[in-house]
Amino acid sequence: MIDFLLSRYFVSIITFTSVTVIAVIGIYILTGLTGLFSLGHGAFMAIGAYVAGVLMVNTNIPFFLAVIIALLVSLIAGAVIALPCIKLRRDYIALVTFGFGEAITAFLRQTATITGGASGLSGIPAKTTPVLAILSVIVIIIIARKFKFSRLGRQCLAIRNDELAAKSMGINVAKVKFKAFMFSSAVVAYAGILYAFYTRYVDPGMFGWTLSAEWLIMVFVGGVNSLTGAVLASVFLSGIPEALRFAAAWRVVLYSLLILMILNFRPKGIFGDKEFSFKHFGMIKKYFKGDEGNVN
Repeated sequence: MIDFLLSRYFVSIITFTSVTVIAVIGIYILTGLTGLFSLGHGAFMAIGAYVAGVLMVNTNIPFFLAVIIALLVSLIAGAVIALPCIKLRRDYIALVTFGFGEAITAFLRQTATITGGASGLSGIPAKTTPVLAILSVIVIIIIARKFKFSRLGRQCLAIRNDELAAKSMGINVAKVKFKAFMFSSAVVAYAGILYAFYTRYVDPGMFGWTLSAEWLIMVFVGGVNSLTGAVLASVFLSGIPEALRFAAAWRVVLYSLLILMILNFRPKGIFGDKEFSFKHFGMIKKYFKGDEGNVN
């Protein structure tokens, strides 16, 4: 058992699952809190991975600086796509982001001299460690939770529930959507950076629209209103197929069956509106202490 926990295979499962959790949190910020649907957020993961990767392969800049530059580029790209999207209906936003994602992957395939084209970018230095990935997950969960319960987060929830009512209450809907889109883009781009510096190789085919669709499925399975649900669903739906390699090819089938079951039996997702907090630890502790007292 100890040998398995220390094995490279187990470490890779932990790292890849951590990357997926970060990306799903990015989608949760956009979809769970604001109610916007994106089928092109895989492109932001590609931007983060490629910009940081190209900088590290072709220059001698520090890893930290490459990460900052990649995040800034992803924010610029997010602003370019968010400005026209925030004034559209939710279904049109999904179409626009889908087109954006396909355009980014096509661009990466055509820039062989810089990104390696369809053959991909290799030779990226190994900088992502399991410790860095896990710490990143913890920090981003804390930030996302604080964002949800902040004034801006409550405004996002108001927009998701009723955009017209939010406008009548004086909320600047376009501004709030823009901020949420930018935050979401940066989080997903950071997931791409961690991914690239762990696998040491990326290619455009990794970041298609199906990747964004998988993240959306994870959010809905866990509970579109629950950060806890999004995190746990992403751990389960990404970690299990990795641990059971024979089931990896059936990932999409598994996800589709889960969605059908969720829509029929649990429309709000497994967790619904519930969030897990540190208060639950105290309740659990008191429960077991009570049991011990009864036994004695």
